[in-house]
Amino acid sequence: MGTETRLPAGPVRVAAGQMHCVPGDVDANLATIEALAQLAARDGVKLLVVPEMATTGYFIADRLDGLAEPEDGPTAIRLAAIAKAAGLYLTVGFVLADGGKIYDAQLLFGPEGRRLATYRKAHLFSAEREWFSAGDTPMVVETDIGRIGLTICYDLLFPEYVRRLVDLGADIILNSTNWITNDFQRDVWGWSGPTVQSLAATRALENGVWLAMASCVGPEWEFDSIGHSCVVAPSGRILASLGHSHGIAAADVVYHSDDLDRWKAVATYLADRRPELYR
Repeated sequence: MGTETRLPAGPVRVAAGQMHCVPGDVDANLATIEALAQLAARDGVKLLVVPEMATTGYFIADRLDGLAEPEDGPTAIRLAAIAKAAGLYLTVGFVLADGGKIYDAQLLFGPEGRRLATYRKAHLFSAEREWFSAGDTPMVVETDIGRIGLTICYDLLFPEYVRRLVDLGADIILNSTNWITNDFQRDVWGWSGPTVQSLAATRALENGVWLAMASCVGPEWEFDSIGHSCVVAPSGRILASLGHSHGIAAADVVYHSDDLDRWKAVATYLADRRPELYR
């Protein structure tokens, strides 16, 4: 687990990139990711996260064999170049082919263009179980801008899993997602942008951790991607959000401040846990 002494003394600008992913059109999606990275770089962003399966789109079950790639394949090489050109850490949702299996994955690249991590989604939703194999390794990656905990979409609905990343030392949780809805889910049950943003805020609050969630936006197959990408403070405060817009939601993450110390002195949730009651 990390210590505060390794964290940057000043602010780290973090952004969630929101985009419409075109199913099956890797070139178009890479162009959009590159544009987001360039926009983020101009805003001083050091860490950018983009949505789940951002390079391929989500509804590609009939094309998975042709679109899945290894972690060092041509699409990963292009993503590494995008990260290097923008000079930032880049986290991208990706369809991974590995060992004869296909995974819903995230690739994390450093600003020098080196791939730092490959995370495989641990919690598969509904029909995803027919398409993908599940990952089984919670992942926290140490960088010079803090320890980054990686999650994909449905992972965020499991508080024990996010708590595990915090126990492993995560300073910030990244979530690449494509929350989707339709008339039934939205009108009958209220599954909408404010709901998913509240989910992100709750995970940040209950763990006292920074969080950035990047979602898709726009129509895809019979659904609408919800959007509402955001950056959230450890108090659950939404620092930046996008609603249904395309672009980036950027905010400064500050690991050391009098205000944060004052908040943490009150919000002692982790220290006040009683695990013996939860078994």
